[in-house]
Amino acid sequence: MTGGGLLVAGTTSDAGKSVVTAGICRWLVRQGVKVAPFKAQNMSLNSFVTREGAEIGRAQAMQAQACRIEPTALMNPVLLKPGSEQSSQVVLLGKPVGELSARGYHGGRQQRLLGTVLDCLATLRGTYDAVICEGAGSPAEINLRRTDIVNMGIARGARLPVLVVGDIDRGGVFASFFGTVALLSREDQELVAGFLVNKFRGDVSLLEPGLDMLHGLTGRRTYGVLPFRHGLGIDEEDGLRVSLRGTVRESAVSPPVGEDVLRVAVCAIPLMSNFTDVDALAAEPGVVVRFVDRPKELADADLVVVPGTRGTVRALEWLRERGLAEAIVRRAAEGRPVLGICGGFQILGEHIEDEVESRAGQVPGLGLLPVRVRFAREKTLARPTGEALGEQVEGYEIHHGVADVTGGEPFLDGCRAGRTWGTHWHGALESDGFRRAFLRAVAAAADRRFVPAGDTSFAALRERQLDRLGDLIEQHADTDALWRLIESGAPPGLPFIPPGAPA
Repeated sequence: MTGGGLLVAGTTSDAGKSVVTAGICRWLVRQGVKVAPFKAQNMSLNSFVTREGAEIGRAQAMQAQACRIEPTALMNPVLLKPGSEQSSQVVLLGKPVGELSARGYHGGRQQRLLGTVLDCLATLRGTYDAVICEGAGSPAEINLRRTDIVNMGIARGARLPVLVVGDIDRGGVFASFFGTVALLSREDQELVAGFLVNKFRGDVSLLEPGLDMLHGLTGRRTYGVLPFRHGLGIDEEDGLRVSLRGTVRESAVSPPVGEDVLRVAVCAIPLMSNFTDVDALAAEPGVVVRFVDRPKELADADLVVVPGTRGTVRALEWLRERGLAEAIVRRAAEGRPVLGICGGFQILGEHIEDEVESRAGQVPGLGLLPVRVRFAREKTLARPTGEALGEQVEGYEIHHGVADVTGGEPFLDGCRAGRTWGTHWHGALESDGFRRAFLRAVAAAADRRFVPAGDTSFAALRERQLDRLGDLIEQHADTDALWRLIESGAPPGLPFIPPGAPA
C-alpha cells in the first residue's frame, strides 16, 4: 500500500519550505504517524553524511530528525553543490558523479533523473505512512518547467497535492500566491490545493478578508497562518543567500556563566560550506558568534574560525586579497586561537596540490600547521568517532583533500600547533563534552574568564527547536484539513486560473 504524500512548494526561495516541512513532519510523528521527508533535488553547500556513507543536504537530515528516523540517500537523491556561478558538482544517491554547467544540467541531464527520483519517492511511500516533500525555488519558474524534477514535475509524476508557502514578511504575498497558480498549466493547477502564510506579524483578523478574497479568486483555501517567530532557522538549505552579518540564525546570546563572554569570528569565505558547524558554539551561553570579511573585525575575537568551503584555493586567494590571511597569520604568531575546519584546515597548512577542484596545481597555504594537502578525485565521505581533549567526539567528513600531517600534536584527524587547531571533521563541536573542553582551552589561551555552561546539550536544543516547529503547525494550521490532503490528495474540481503556463 502506498503512503500518503504532500509537496510543500514556495512562492520564492527562502519562503520557509524547509522549516514548514520539518514542522509538518514533527507534528505528524507526534500523532503516531510513521513519516519521512523527501527533496528530489537540493542545491546546497550545507551537506551531511548518512550512516551508510551517502552525502545529502543538511536540511533533509534535519527533517529526518524531525521525523525521529535516520536520514538516507533516498530522502535527497540529487544534490547540487555549486563550485562557481556556472557549474555544480552533481551528487546522485549520495555519491558525486561529476561537474556540470547549469546549461548542461538543465539541458537534458536533469530530466533523465526524473525516473530515479520517482523511484526513490515510491520506495519511501511504500515504507512510511506519509512522505512530506519539499520543493525548490518556485514551482512557477516557467523557463525551467520542461525539465523540472523537484516541483510540479515530481507532483505530477507522483500525483502529490501541493501546498504553496508564502513569506508575508517580505510583502506581496497575495500577488505571489495568485501569480504562482496562474503561471501553471491546467494539469499542474489541478494539484495545487491551497496556501500557507508564513512569518505573519500582527492581528490575523486583519488578514482574513484578503484570504477570503484570495479564495474567491483562486478557488483555493489557506491552510494556516504561521506567526513570525525568532530563532527558528535550523540547518539552512544553502549558504549562498544567508546574511553574513550579525549573529548566527538570529540566536540570542545568553548571559555568560563566568565573568567574560567569548567572541568568535568566522571568516565568510567564498563558497562557504557547512557553516552550521558554528551553531553549537552560538548555542553556548556567553559565546558571541559573527561572520566577518574584514581584517579589523578579527581584532577583538578570542577565536577565529576558518570554515569549510567548496573552493579551497579560491577561498585562500580571497583571504589574501582581503588582508585576512595576513591578520590570521599575525594573530597565530601572537599565540591567539585559530581553528580551521575541513577546507579551512587545508588553508592553514603548508601547501595545497589541487588538480581536481581548482586545477591550480601547487599553491602555498598559510603555513600555520605542519600539513600538506593533495586533492584526490574520489571524495572522502565518512562518519568518524574518536577522542580529543580527553572527550569522546563524533563528526562527519566531506572532502577531496587528503592531508599529510607531518608534525604537531594530534587533534582528531588533523593536528594542533601552538594555539592553532585544524581538522577535517564537521559537526565535532556538537559533542557537548568536547565543545566545553575546547572552549576552556580557547578561553585560557585568550586570557578570558569564560566558563562553559555545564548543562548545555546541543542535541536537546535541536529537539526543542523541532518541537517548536511542530507546535507552530499544530497551533496555527488546520491540521485536520492538512491530513486529508496528505491522505487523499488535492480536492477534485479546483478551478483553472488563466492565463496558465505559456505554450
